[in-house]
Amino acid sequence: MKRWIAAALFTGACTAAFSQGFPSRPIRIIVPYPAGGTTDLMARALQEPMQKTLGQPVIVENRGGAAGAIGAREVARAAPDGHTLLFSNNGPSSTTPLLVKDAGYDGLKDFAPISQVSSAPLFVTVAGTVPAGDLRAFIEYARAQPQGLEYGSAGIGSLGHLATELFARMAGLRLVHIPYKGQAPTTNAIATGEIKLLITTSSAAMNNFIREGKIRLLAVSTAEPSVLAPGVPTVDSVLPGYRVEIWFGLLAPAGTPADTVGRLNDAVAKALALPDVQERFRNFGVIAKASTPRQLADLIADEIPRWTRIVREAGIKPE
Repeated sequence: MKRWIAAALFTGACTAAFSQGFPSRPIRIIVPYPAGGTTDLMARALQEPMQKTLGQPVIVENRGGAAGAIGAREVARAAPDGHTLLFSNNGPSSTTPLLVKDAGYDGLKDFAPISQVSSAPLFVTVAGTVPAGDLRAFIEYARAQPQGLEYGSAGIGSLGHLATELFARMAGLRLVHIPYKGQAPTTNAIATGEIKLLITTSSAAMNNFIREGKIRLLAVSTAEPSVLAPGVPTVDSVLPGYRVEIWFGLLAPAGTPADTVGRLNDAVAKALALPDVQERFRNFGVIAKASTPRQLADLIADEIPRWTRIVREAGIKPE
């Protein structure tokens, strides 16, 4: 018993000393996608303000591949000292472990949430040739198509894929999935009428097509109307309970000391409170949004069973 108590005291003292010295070297933020995308741009927008608060360089490193699993796995296996972080979203934290065989980590157990960073709605859009001016009319039109309507996504298991499957089930629609390799080709496909429905994040190209009338924006997926799409109604107003939000957040390896997580949370909150950071995020098509570690943990915990059910019902197989 004395030996156990001594060991526990030694471990606690080491952890306290370890975390009090945080940060003792540069902090790495692992972005589990290639450079240049929205996730990467947001991480880089946080570098300078976080450096000022923490007093150490913040370095962004891209580790793309396997739907985010490669980068997430690297962080999950890193030392739990707060110096290696994951810039995550719904994919690596909630859906990738369901859809990638041997992902190598658990989205809940292997990470210590720090803070949400931003969020955005998905846009429910239809081709300009579809004879429906609002979401209710589109659902009626789609129900009348015996062969079903084609919809696109950025790939099997992407958030857009799962969100559309959820939409189809709640609306009682028969839809045909056409996966593409990324968002850009899906946007071109709906602008040309190759597909009839696309539920995805906004982009500059999509907004241009909307202005030209080649794409029609019918609704946003969040619970409340979004400032990113003024005047556009929610899906929830037609299909009560339909709520999907793409979120981004920072995570550390499980076991990271609570006071280290607290310092990182404070640095994120201060960065996101800066008007220029908020404006940059808005230009990226997202809204800056900080949270407590518990709020981010609850968000991930709520999502996993929801998407597990959709994956099972839609018969989506891990790759």
